[in-house]
Amino acid sequence: MSAPVTILYFARLREAVGTPEEQLSLPDGIATVGALVAHLADADEDKRFAFDGMDLKFAVNQEQADADTPIRPGDEIALFPPVTGG
Repeated sequence: MSAPVTILYFARLREAVGTPEEQLSLPDGIATVGALVAHLADADEDKRFAFDGMDLKFAVNQEQADADTPIRPGDEIALFPPVTGG
């Protein structure tokens, strides 16, 4: 069995999904950050609501990433809401 990915949620996302992190074994066919986010939204109504219309920012293994960044078992994927300034 392969290692799960760790998904970290920050700021408003953490509050909206109700947890700071979770571990998930990658389902077949989920190979990019964007595919993972779509899978999470499809599988959980709270996540779908939290992600809806939000321009999410990503990091994989603490490196800035985008929706096309590949992911592998054992990776750490961080999801951030857009940063606002004032």
